[in-house]
Order: sequence, then structure tokens, then C-alpha cells
Amino acid sequence: MPSLAVDDAVPDPALVVLVGPSGSGKSTWAVEGYRSQEIVSSDTLRGLVGSGSADLDATDDAFDLLERIVAARLGRGLTTVVDTLGTDQARRLRWRDLARQAGLPTAVVVLSTPVEECRRRNAARERPVPASVLTQQHARHRDVASRLPTEGWDVVLEVGAPVTPQAAEQRPEVERTERRSSQGLRIVLQLSRFPWGEEPAAWLRDVTLAADAAGLAGVALMDHLIQIPQVDRAWAPIPEPWVTLGLLAGLDTRLDLGTLVTPATFRPPGITAKAAATLSALSGGRAFVGVGAGWWEREHLGHGLPFPSAQERLDQLERGIETMRALWAAGTKAHSGPRLELPETTSYPRPVGEIPIIVGGSGRRSLRIAATLGDAANVPSTLPRLGEHLETLRSHNADVVVTVLDLPTIGRDRDDTWSRVERLRGRSQAAAFAARTNAGTPAQQRDRYGALADRGVDTVFVALADLEGPDDLERLEPLAR
Repeated sequence: MPSLAVDDAVPDPALVVLVGPSGSGKSTWAVEGYRSQEIVSSDTLRGLVGSGSADLDATDDAFDLLERIVAARLGRGLTTVVDTLGTDQARRLRWRDLARQAGLPTAVVVLSTPVEECRRRNAARERPVPASVLTQQHARHRDVASRLPTEGWDVVLEVGAPVTPQAAEQRPEVERTERRSSQGLRIVLQLSRFPWGEEPAAWLRDVTLAADAAGLAGVALMDHLIQIPQVDRAWAPIPEPWVTLGLLAGLDTRLDLGTLVTPATFRPPGITAKAAATLSALSGGRAFVGVGAGWWEREHLGHGLPFPSAQERLDQLERGIETMRALWAAGTKAHSGPRLELPETTSYPRPVGEIPIIVGGSGRRSLRIAATLGDAANVPSTLPRLGEHLETLRSHNADVVVTVLDLPTIGRDRDDTWSRVERLRGRSQAAAFAARTNAGTPAQQRDRYGALADRGVDTVFVALADLEGPDDLERLEPLAR
């Protein structure tokens, strides 16, 4: 039998199924005790049949090959170590039954590595698993681990993988209860217009406190250099968001704070990383970053910024995400990744907990970036395009977290709703405007949000075209409860 850290607990020859989330140390555990020919790894097989171990498009082919290799080895009575996440019960039990038919003992090895260590290791990878997906993996892992003793394995072994010394520097885990509606949604106010009159700070304070009192989960600021025509006149105020978020972080609220979205073309990504980490430190871990490729040439030219081609802007977005993750990770070592190299990653203060990256955009490449590099994707809530976007996102990552930007017209009752439609519709026909903005009462909006939740939407960013002050947040309170 090979010399294993687990001594003689695992028989040899045997079927050995590893169970653990990304970064838990499954592959390391396997190679320390077994020959490479004895290990059947889904990541390795993705690299053989696809462009690399992180090529999700090759997953089906990789698992088809994995199943055939496992069956062939077990049929010959050979030790077979299966290195996958191990969360698919049907696969586990199929492998167990094949081993028994071959007269081999069966063992399942559970890698119980601390969550923070898994995240540190994941962040150091060239193609890290999105943080939200890793969180979901850990939740599934706990559930699977509790069921394994009832599945009839000859050996169920839990291994506590060692934590590297560098993990001591890792930012602390933040324990906060998420605000979700009874429908399971996070409702976040997106501030896109700022009719603050003579007291900008007081208006921002009052609106933010009203959002907190209404039970909303957060406040997001639109990031533009000139007010966009879809919202207001060009000379209407549109504040720099990171400065403004610093003001909001000083208020006594439970709101998450961030941008929706920051164009990758506005600031060097290292500066955005620094701003977001500072906001995280000031707010006790309540920061998030919405990022996109940028789309409006006028504001770039008017502020002396280059406006490159769409392809280059999307390239900048990918490099920006990699830069931010590198600068938020523990340590000060050099970073060498698929898109950039940094001589060092010295950037303090460190964030408090994770900073989710929400990627906005509805083009095919934007959606792919969101699904594979971001922690969440933000798309418009409008139907039927939402269904198309969801299909594209999930073709890249079945577990992608989906958020939507919603621009509803909400009235207290039917009369108030139509009064608002008349005030807001401009030259549009009333019926067309009402349909386009899903005009309705809070109860009607709540029914619509329930349908979004049924589609797998996690968060709704709500922007009110007629937001004037804190009293308008009362219309959102029924949606947050």
C-alpha cells in the first residue's frame, strides 16, 4: 500500500472517492499517496479534451471519459482514486456499485479544509472559481458530508488539510445576515438620479437611511461622468461614486454599498481595487463592485479619456477583474496570470471579507466574462431577453449568480400609478410606456419579482425614474419584506 498521511485507514487496492470543494486539497492529497496513473481527475481530463483544466465547455466530454476510465480500472481490480468535487450522489453510488462488483473495498475521503484557506488557494489560481460558486460548493459539501455515513461505504475518512502559514494574513470572515425578501430576493436601490437641491450630503443621507429603514439590502450608485439621457438632462448632477460611497459608509446602516456599474475604461483597475478595499474596510465588509466595459463615447471624450474599440474595452474588463482579485488576495507576492503580470501585490488595507464582483452587460462576450470571471452577472430584467441572457449565462456556468436591473414605474395604487405614467412618459404613448416600465402597484411588482425569483434571479437592483427623496422609498418596502 502507498504511504499515505492517513496511515492504514484506506485499504489498497480500493476505490477511493474524494469529496471536497475547490481548493480543499483533494489533488494534493491524492498525489502524495498514489501514482498518477491511479488518479482519475475531472480537471485533468478537461485539459485533455478541452483547452485547459478550467474549460467548462469540455465538462460533459471530460466526465464521459472519466466514467469509462473508472469502469475499466475497477473492472481490472485496480486502485482507482476519483478526484472530482464528489457532490453528485448518483455518480458516487454508481462507482461504489462497480467496485463491489469487482470485489474491491470502497472508501470516501472527505477533505475538510477551512473555508478561508480554500478561498486563498482559489484566488491564487490562474482561473479562480467565482467566489459565489465556491460559497455554493461549500454549502453542498456540508450537506453531502452529513449523508456519506448512510451510503454504505466501507471507509468514510475525514481529512483536515493543513493550512499554509500565509493564510494567517487572510482577511477575516464576515458573519452577516443577508437581507432577503420572503421571496428569497435581495432588493437593492440603484441611485441613478440625484435631485438633491442645495443640500447634496443631506439628501444622500436621508435617502440611504430610508432605504435601510425600508429593509432594502443595499444601495448601488450609477457610475457616469455625464448624466445619461435615459435618466435626466446632461447638466443634472451625477456624483463620482466612490467618493459618495465613502460618505454613505459613515452612516449607521446594514446596507451593502457599491457601483452598478463602473466602466473598466474610467479608472486603472488597481485604483478601483484600492477604492473598493477601502470602502470594505470602512463599512465592515459591506462593499461590492459592479464593473462593465463602458459604452458612452461622449463622456469619455468630454473628460479626456480614450474610448477604444469594444473588443479592447472587453479586454480591459477581463484584465481589470484579474487585477482586482490579485490585489485583494493575501500576501505581497508577484502575480503572474493569463492576462497580466504584477511585480508585487502590496495593497493595504485588505478588504474585510469577500468583495463580490458583479459584471454588467448583455453582449455575448460580456455574459461569458460575467459567468466565468465574475461573482455575479447583471442583466436587464426585460422579457423575453432575460430568458435568452439566462440561457447564455448558464451555458458557461450553470451555477452563475444572476442579478437584474429593473426600471419600474411604481404607484401606491392604480390611480397613482397612471398619474406617474403620465408624468414620465414624455412623447411615448401611455400604454407603451406603462408596458415597457412594468407600471403597477407594489403588489403587482411583488408578483413580477416572484416570477424573477422562480427563474433563479438572486438580486433585483431597482431604479426609480421619479425618485425625489426619502419618502419615495416607502413604495419599495413591500418588495423587500
